[in-house]
Amino acid sequence: MSAPRGGGAPLPAGVVRGLTALLCDADGNLFPSEEPAFVASAEVTNRFLAELGDARRFSPEELRLATTGMNFRTTSRRLAAEAGRPEVDVEPWVAEERRAVTAYLGEHLRPHGPTTAALTDLASQLRLAAVSSSALARLAACFTATGLDELIPPAERFSAEDSLPMPTSKPDPAVYLFACERLGIAPAQGLAVEDSVPGALSAVRAGCPTVGNLLFVQPAERAGREAALREAGVLAVVSSWQELAGLLLPVLTGGDR
Repeated sequence: MSAPRGGGAPLPAGVVRGLTALLCDADGNLFPSEEPAFVASAEVTNRFLAELGDARRFSPEELRLATTGMNFRTTSRRLAAEAGRPEVDVEPWVAEERRAVTAYLGEHLRPHGPTTAALTDLASQLRLAAVSSSALARLAACFTATGLDELIPPAERFSAEDSLPMPTSKPDPAVYLFACERLGIAPAQGLAVEDSVPGALSAVRAGCPTVGNLLFVQPAERAGREAALREAGVLAVVSSWQELAGLLLPVLTGGDR
């Protein structure tokens, strides 16, 4: 298919011409996984809080709003510290949350045709990779369920949870720096696409030009998210992968001349 021209402001042509890779955040960006993930995650989180002796409980939506962009290890350590139990070993809970969320997403996610079509167009000009805070097993379930395995195969997926010598989470730039190193590119050659502020900060701090994507952001949150993404340093904000393709492809193929 031919991607439509985007409605957003053009990206700097010099930046676009220097790109060789598209570094895609996964959850909430390539697929609408964040809301369903928090259904499963909230159940595990609330059991963890009960184990801590903490009376707090989170609905899936409350947990999403409180922790978007962070992995469960970071979240559970923070909750343990807030409960006065910083010494608690969170690793069994990290494994349990990973199992529960992976199973739930594998059952509930479906392909999103417009995103797949736009990514296919972009893959003709740029190497696609996924750069995520999520575990590789969770990514595998999501990519299979959404039909994206061929576009971004396992070797092109980088996880702040599993790929790094020491697990971390966005906004730490480590996973973007690691991905660029493994791909053999300078950060300026990889355009990051992020839906969350921690993700955008991670990419910007790594030196990657970054675009915000509001495709799967809740409508009531889009205006605030766009403002926060711009404050984090993104070059542009788009409403879909089709819009991004419309901004990039004319420059990458020389059609902007």
